[in-house]
Amino acid sequence: MEEKGMEARGRTVEEIYEDFKGRRAAIIKALTTDVKDFYNQCDPEKENLCLYGLPSEQWEVNLPVEEVPPELPEPVLGINFARDGMETKDWLSLVAVHSDTWLLSLAFYFGTRFGFDKGDRKRLFNMINDLPTIFEVVTNPTKKPVKEKSSVSNNSGSKSKSSSKARAAETQGRQSKVSLSKDEDEGIEEQDDDEHGDALCGACGDNYGTDEFWICCDICEKWFHGKCVKITPARAEHIKQYKCPSCSNKRPR
Repeated sequence: MEEKGMEARGRTVEEIYEDFKGRRAAIIKALTTDVKDFYNQCDPEKENLCLYGLPSEQWEVNLPVEEVPPELPEPVLGINFARDGMETKDWLSLVAVHSDTWLLSLAFYFGTRFGFDKGDRKRLFNMINDLPTIFEVVTNPTKKPVKEKSSVSNNSGSKSKSSSKARAAETQGRQSKVSLSKDEDEGIEEQDDDEHGDALCGACGDNYGTDEFWICCDICEKWFHGKCVKITPARAEHIKQYKCPSCSNKRPR
């Protein structure tokens, strides 16, 4: 694997900026021109995978480093787990957002490591801020990326994967596909109890608990602990159709 680090000697704002641009170009390439190759490498059956952008404008999908703490800040873990549970464009957008965050943290890590003062840090940020974000490039550079569509569907025929707060605002006849911990409304809590009943987790076989986050597969209709299928409440908000690992493996070749 190509060296991801930098020698801590004589690094300037311009050099850190060039490092940022190289890594940024690499990630943009993975999410646009090389997207088929990137998609295929993010197999949900593999362990936590990360997308690394290298200063040489090359990218790689790999496991995180084993050393703790790592030499450099690590990209977001587990980008592969949601690959088959989201629409491809939404999944790529989510990876893009986390990649933007990683690049910024990496640039300012170098700034701290190499002793940048307030003026140098400000100059570095201004140079970086003149470039469009990866999210903007991947989604649509002509649209403002700050406002995203609500994850709650207005179609009464669909099954929502919204949080408990969003469910409270929906019509009473609709069923939620996600149960979150600590419901704020007792009526919602009772509804969840009736909905799940004696449901068992399709992964571990344990009973349903109101203090746990659960998610239901849109294909086989089985319920799973979020922790068992590596889905968090935040990630579930972006999933339009969730497929459990078993159903994901049944996808046509």
